[in-house]
This record gives sequence, C-alpha cells and structure tokens, in this order.
Amino acid sequence: MKLPLVLSWLLWPVSLVYQAGVRLRARSYRWGIFKQRRSNGVVVSVGNLTVGGTGKTPMVMWIAQRLISEGKRVGILTRGYRGLGRSDRQGVLLSDEVALLRARLGKEAQFGIGADRLAKGRMLERHGVEWFVLDDGFQHLRLARDVNIVLIDASDPFGGGHLLPAGRLREPKSALVRADIIVITRSEHAPAIETVVRRHSQAPIFYAQTQLIGVTARVADQGGEAFLDVRGRKVFAFCAIGNSSAFFEDLRRWGIEVAGRASFRDHHRYSQTDADELARRAQAAGAQALLCTEKDICNLGGIEFSSHPVFSCRITLHLPEGEAFWRAVTQGIERKRVVVRT
Repeated sequence: MKLPLVLSWLLWPVSLVYQAGVRLRARSYRWGIFKQRRSNGVVVSVGNLTVGGTGKTPMVMWIAQRLISEGKRVGILTRGYRGLGRSDRQGVLLSDEVALLRARLGKEAQFGIGADRLAKGRMLERHGVEWFVLDDGFQHLRLARDVNIVLIDASDPFGGGHLLPAGRLREPKSALVRADIIVITRSEHAPAIETVVRRHSQAPIFYAQTQLIGVTARVADQGGEAFLDVRGRKVFAFCAIGNSSAFFEDLRRWGIEVAGRASFRDHHRYSQTDADELARRAQAAGAQALLCTEKDICNLGGIEFSSHPVFSCRITLHLPEGEAFWRAVTQGIERKRVVVRT
C-alpha cells in the first residue's frame, strides 16, 4: 500500500537515516567487520528489495519441490513472521506462509523457524538435511548463501523509489549487485525494469507469473479439496497479502468475475467482525461466494461465514524458462562452492 505523497515526503529524512544504516551494515559484511557464517549444506536464498508480496512463497515452494523431485533432503529456513496463534510440536508459532508451505510440501521438507537461521540450519543438518531454501533471505546477511535469488514485482518494482519508512524499499537499488539471479514476477516482459536493474547488476534475468491450479472450497461440505469452477458466478474477493492489487488483477486475468473486493494489511488475522462485514458487502454486491488466497485461509481460523461459501485460489509459479533458470541456480552454486573450496 502506497503512502500519501505528503506523508512520504515528511518521512523522507527518516529514510535517509535508515538508508545510511543499511548501507553501513552491508559494507560491514563486505569488508569483513561482521563475519558471515556458513552452513555445511547448500543454501539457496530467496528475497527481495521491497516489503510486501513479490511472490517469495511460491518461489520458495517451486525451488523446494524441484529439489525434492531430485531426491534432495530439503530444509526451509524462515523467520516465521507473525505467528497465527497456533504452535508446532516444538512450541514455535506458525506464520501463514509456513502453514501454507507445510500444507503443500507435507513431510517432504523440514522447517527451521526462528530469527537465528544459522542455528536452525545446524539443527536440521543433524536430521540429514543438506539443501536449504532461505526464505526472505536477501537482507539476512549473517548466513552465507550459495546463490542469491532476488524477486522484483513488475507491478511495483521499487516501492515508490524511497526506502522505509517513506517508501517500500528495504535497501537501495544498488544492493542488487549482490544478486546472482533476478526474477521479475507478474510480468512476461519488462524492458524498463531491466534497464534499471542493469545499472546495478549483470545477473541473469528471468520472468515468472502466478498460474491458477484451481479453486477449492474452504470446508468439506462446500466441496472440500475438489477443484471447482467459479467462472460464471460472481464472487466477492478479499485478501491480506503484501500486494493485494496483484491478486485482484490475477483474478481478472483468470476470467473470474469479481463483484466487489476488500483488502487488509499483510498477515491480517481475521475476526468474526471482519467475516460479518465481508458477508454484508458480498450480499450488497450481489456476489454468490467469497474468494481469497490460500494464505488467507490460514488466517481465518475458526471464523464462520454463514451466508456465503468461501473458496480459495491454489496457485503455482510459472517460469517460462524454468530449465534455464534452474541451470543458472546450479551453476551459481557450483561457482560459489569452487570459491569456498579454494
């Protein structure tokens, strides 16, 4: 969500202070003042320059599934932002992203959840994990990685051009020099973004788009896990993700008729009041059902919707040059490993 222009300018001096801090931190690691620590396993980092959704979770899932298909023992290292209020067997609060990844990956991947991702990786190594996907890892400089994948959302590539809090950039664009691979999401061709990227990085650039697998009902008596066809019926769409406009645009692209829509702050945990208001707005818009993202389902908990069925979109990440992208990943890993060995 973009800040009003006046507020953005008022916060600009704070952004200058923030920028000085992140630059100093990055240089401290580059100059060896702060030491990076290396895992014994291979670490593939997925991150971005901006706050909010760029498609990191689908990319983490894509990479994990690819590694699993190759017979690798995979671990996901994540901070686990904003717990859902329920814990795993170790008492760790699960975030909506972790809940979604676990639901989709099942027991094929193990998870290390917490701020100290090096320690979590060491723990997973004792359980035989040799390949790690570092979720939201671009700014987590303490843990060395074998390949740095940076995602850029074509619908809002550089967060208004300002760093936090005046804009949505977590680091200046010059930080792209650390990227080994850049993926522009939600686009098939973005020459203007490529031009900006090339001022700071010569990393290979790929494109990715969200692809609809199907629409599934939230509860069993509405269809359970069976994929349903909601085209031809009006839906009221809602979401609490980093880039809500991208979800609504995806629905349009997938041919789903949206009668109304509502967005909430990223990671929002829904209340019964929210559900009642969504139902009221859906009724007023003439919608026959409510539709959200898989991540939103994780945040609905025991909330009840008595007047409208609730459906969610199950998506995957489509990489038109998937094999070339994977070669770039494996080649990047090999180059880094050669440097480390020497």
